[in-house]
Amino acid sequence: MQRLLTTSAAVLALAFAASSASAQNFSDLARQDLQATHDALKANHPAAVVPGAASETFRGWIDAGLQDALGKAGQVNSGESHAYLLRYYANGFRDANIATDPTFEGASPFFATSWPGVATAWRDGQYVVSYVQPGVRGAPPLGAVVKSCNVQPIEEVAKAKLDLFEGDLTTEAGRVRTAPYLLWNRNNPMAGGVPSTCEFQVGRRTRDYKLSPQPATPADLEAAYRASVFTPGATKLSIEQVDGRPWVHVNSMEDTAGWDAFFAQVEAQAATLRGAQGLVIDLRGADGDSINATSRGYGLANRIWTPEFTVSRQPEAGQITYRATAANRQWFADTLNRMQSDPRFVQESAPVIEQTQAIVAAFDAALAAGQQTFVMPGRPSVADTGAANPVQGKVVVLVDGGCTNGCLDTLDLLTRLPNVQLAGSATAVDSIFIEPTVQRLPSNYSDLSYGHKAWTTRQRGNNQGYVPAQGLAFTGNPTDEAAVRTWVGTLF
Repeated sequence: MQRLLTTSAAVLALAFAASSASAQNFSDLARQDLQATHDALKANHPAAVVPGAASETFRGWIDAGLQDALGKAGQVNSGESHAYLLRYYANGFRDANIATDPTFEGASPFFATSWPGVATAWRDGQYVVSYVQPGVRGAPPLGAVVKSCNVQPIEEVAKAKLDLFEGDLTTEAGRVRTAPYLLWNRNNPMAGGVPSTCEFQVGRRTRDYKLSPQPATPADLEAAYRASVFTPGATKLSIEQVDGRPWVHVNSMEDTAGWDAFFAQVEAQAATLRGAQGLVIDLRGADGDSINATSRGYGLANRIWTPEFTVSRQPEAGQITYRATAANRQWFADTLNRMQSDPRFVQESAPVIEQTQAIVAAFDAALAAGQQTFVMPGRPSVADTGAANPVQGKVVVLVDGGCTNGCLDTLDLLTRLPNVQLAGSATAVDSIFIEPTVQRLPSNYSDLSYGHKAWTTRQRGNNQGYVPAQGLAFTGNPTDEAAVRTWVGTLF
C-alpha cells in the first residue's frame, strides 16, 4: 500500500555546550517531554480506542511505561541521556512506528565513550565475539560466546543495557542491530558502562576475562560495528554484475539516496534484468522509515516487472480505521494544502488529492457526530490484467534486519510475484498503526512520530516481518560479503 506523501518537520540543529543546561535542566526537560509524548499518544493514537490484540501492548504501556520512565528521569544529565530516556519510553510500546528522534545531531551508530576493544554479534541465538581490536591484550578470542558479566547472566545484562534504550530485543532484528553495544559504554547513565569481568565460552570450556576500558576512536568503533552487523557502504543504490547476473543494490530507501539516477539505470538495463539468467534484489539495510519508502519500492518493482503485471498482484488494502481527533484531522488538512500548492503534484497525483479530500471530509463528519473512529476503504483489488510476466529467470530477494517499514511493504508485493525467493535473515517488524504524524516536543530537543491510522485488515499481521524459509536462510557471517555472494550464487 502506498503511503501518502508529506513534508517532514524541519530539523532544528542544536549545539549542546557544557554551559547550555544543567543536569537538573535536562531532567526537567525529560519529564516534560515524557508527559507530552504520553498525552499526545493517548489523545490521538488509534491503539487507544481500536479494539484487538494489536492494541493491547499500547494500552498496557501508555500509563505504566510513563511512570517507569519518569522514575529514571533523575539520571538524565545531558542531551544524549535525554534522547535515551525518550527512546526507552517510545520503544516500550513495541511498535516500530512510534519513535522519538533527537532534533540535534545525536550519537552515530559507531559511537562509544569507552569500550573493551571487543564487539559482539548476535549469531544463532547467542552473543559471540565478532571483533577484537588489534593490540588489546588478554581479550577473548573471536567466536567466544558471552555467558555472563559481573556474575549476571548475559540475557539479564542485555535486557538492562540494550532493550528499549538501543532497540527492541523481542525481535531478531533488534537483537542483531544492538549486539555490538553489549560491552560498550555509550554514555547512557541508565545502562552502565564497560563491565569489569565477563565469562566466555571458548570451545567446551568457560573462563573469566577481565575487560579494561580502551580509548574509543571513531575508526576503531566503526570497524568493530561493521564486523558485527551488515552495514551498507557509501553507494546504496546501484546495479552490478555478479557471477554473470545482475545484482540490484537497494540498501537504502531514504529520499537522499539518489533515486532519479538509480531508476534511470534500472530502466536502461531493464532487458538485462529480465533475462533468463535471473537477478538479485538486495534489500539488506533498506531502512524504510521515509514517508516515500513504499512508493520507492513499488517504483522499483514496476520498472522491473511493469505496472501492468504488478497491479493485480499488489496486496489488498482492505479497510483503514482512523482515530477521529482534531489533531489527526489537522495533519491531513495540512498535507492536502501542501499537495494542492505543488503544481507538479496536482498534475501527476490527482487521485491522491481526491482521496485526501475525502478523508478530511470524513474527519469532519466523524468529529461532528462525536465518533472516536471512522473507517475508509483502501485501494480496491485489481483483477488480473492477463499481462505476461516479463521477467524470465529466478529472482532472489536478499533481506536482513535492516529491512524496515516501507521495505516490508515492498516485500508484501515482491513475495507475491512469480519465481521470487526470499533469502538472507529475518527482517524487522512493523505495526498496523501506520503513516506518521511528526510533532516537536516542548523541549525542542526531540520529535515524536506515531502512526495515526490503523490498517486493521492488513494481510501481514501486526508486528510480523519476513523470515526466509528453510534452505534460504544464510547461517554464515553476514558481514563477509564474499561468503554471502558465493552462497547466493548457489540459490540459482
